[in-house]
Amino acid sequence: MLLSPWQDDLVLDSTLRAHLGPALDGLGRRIAGWGVSANLMTLVGFVLGAGACLAAATARWQAALLLWIANRIFDGLDGPVARARGTSDRGGFMDIVADFTVYGGFVVGVGIAREEARVACLVLLLTYYVSGTAFLALSSIAERTKIYLGDERSLRFLGGLAESTETFIAYVLFCFFPDQAQPIAWVFAGAVAITAVQRVWFGMSTLRGRARPP
Repeated sequence: MLLSPWQDDLVLDSTLRAHLGPALDGLGRRIAGWGVSANLMTLVGFVLGAGACLAAATARWQAALLLWIANRIFDGLDGPVARARGTSDRGGFMDIVADFTVYGGFVVGVGIAREEARVACLVLLLTYYVSGTAFLALSSIAERTKIYLGDERSLRFLGGLAESTETFIAYVLFCFFPDQAQPIAWVFAGAVAITAVQRVWFGMSTLRGRARPP
């Protein structure tokens, strides 16, 4: 059963994945051929992402930018490496935890470094929480009930206005324009809030009338 909203022109992720997917898969197969595991890619990516969060918190914006980009490269490759070597639930779990930790940690770092942006960063974290909860809850139910949401990643994926590509762009803007962190955070919080509403609405609509099996 295919149920995948907002997958085409409303989000950048699906478009980029369609164009970059074959190249990433090829590179992932090459990396896997060197004996590198997907879990190692995830771990290195997480360390780089944690470094980006610390760099942002100490207002070392150039370092934060470079570490953030490196984190995204490793995150983009751990999936293809996993598919080349054989996916595992453990690896998918590690990837999700690492991503969510870095996403939130970077916002905390910006809030520490830019006092005027702290309220906006708090609101952004709240929108992350609501959107992420809807994402995880519906993805889990979809996996259990075999509702296909049109994605090859470890959890059945539910799209929205603000996904990983939009997050990447927002964090790059934080690094390039730290003096504008407050408006950037407010605008992105609005985008994530819209995503949260999309996901909650879609979840309620999809699950309406679906009884849990005894």
